[in-house]
Amino acid sequence: MSTVLVVDDEAPLLRALQINLRAHGYTVLTARDGGSAIRTATNSALDAVILDLGLPDMDGMDVIRALRAWSGTPIIVLSARHASEEKVQALDAGADDYVTKPFGLNELLARVRAATRRSGPHPDRASVETADFTVDLAAQRVLKGGTAVRLTPTEWKILELLVRNPDRLITHQQMLELVWGPAYRNETQYLRVYIAQLRRKLEPVPANPRYLITEAGSGFRFQP
Repeated sequence: MSTVLVVDDEAPLLRALQINLRAHGYTVLTARDGGSAIRTATNSALDAVILDLGLPDMDGMDVIRALRAWSGTPIIVLSARHASEEKVQALDAGADDYVTKPFGLNELLARVRAATRRSGPHPDRASVETADFTVDLAAQRVLKGGTAVRLTPTEWKILELLVRNPDRLITHQQMLELVWGPAYRNETQYLRVYIAQLRRKLEPVPANPRYLITEAGSGFRFQP
């Protein structure tokens, strides 16, 4: 069963798409703004994203760029913007398809089928194991040497974001927005504090990290 994220701030349309996609066998997640869409995409295994460009908190183009920074999930833009330059900008930003409103449901379903075929199956990442600790994503806990490691809710959010995207750079701004919200995108000192705490709890040698890697001036990545 494929999982599709539908992002639109029009509640009736969001509900209609949710009902119709479920009726055709899809698991459907929904978001009504860009920040929620990015957080959901980060924490979920998706086969496709249906994205409106006119969102209340940020432009849909920025959502596309944010997703494309670390994800190859197919993105279908669903927008009332008909101008050819808007379509070109969306496709250049990383969208895979562009459907204008109003649209035919059968056409949209055909495009979703094509998108989910391209995305292919993805592995179930219930847990992530390293030589020094195990992150149980389903149970939301960390074990080190068979003993549970106590993490604060914020520490867990940061660690989960990193381990769900192994070897991918998560920029400072992405991490701040996803963990604290858009208003904190410049508060990089928060990251230094929490990453240092995670290293003390998880790394064999915190001063020489093996797993939670700093990319100077850019962000962090989890190296399994």
